[in-house]
Amino acid sequence: MKSNSKHWDTIFSNTEDSKLGWYEKNASQTFELLNQIPDWKKSTIFLPGAGTSVLIDELLSAGAKLVLNDISIEALNKVKDRLSEKSEKIVWLCQDISQPVKSTLPGVDIWIDRAVLHFLTDEDDIGGYFENVKSILKTGGYAVFAEFSKTGAPKCAGLTLHRYSIEELSEKLGSSFKLIVHFEYTYTNPSGGPRPYIYALFKKESQK
Repeated sequence: MKSNSKHWDTIFSNTEDSKLGWYEKNASQTFELLNQIPDWKKSTIFLPGAGTSVLIDELLSAGAKLVLNDISIEALNKVKDRLSEKSEKIVWLCQDISQPVKSTLPGVDIWIDRAVLHFLTDEDDIGGYFENVKSILKTGGYAVFAEFSKTGAPKCAGLTLHRYSIEELSEKLGSSFKLIVHFEYTYTNPSGGPRPYIYALFKKESQK
């Protein structure tokens, strides 16, 4: 899939947040991994495909600084309206995350991908995504992933997905990343459908 900003702008413009297929009232599964990272509340966190997730609010409330990326300007504008009083702790980045990210961003301690990577199906796009993870994240930093597992649905938001195993995530990240922990979790979407996910936490141990 080549990312399409108009597709996502339409979704975020026409759908209430609580009706989105990936909406969660809280992000407890993500925090299960975050809480294994020392002093994560003092970190600068990069959220690719941030959308309008409540995770954003919870991370800010904990004290973290954020870089919010999304291909949809409509999604980012919704968040700007919602968090106008806290915008000084946010860097806004509207772009396709499979393309190179500008080098002027602040140093990133944690990368959190909740259901973004699996929308990239073109091998060049997937490769570009992982190059961003490797170049943006500090050595000693952490990467959190929550993606549709191999047993998950083949489509979401009308788009075909590339579903993941822990082995493939490890392979794509390469030898400079160490797997800390992973688990499977079945999310129930707003329509009542089960969505099997794989959650994983990696640590970047070197620049190689």
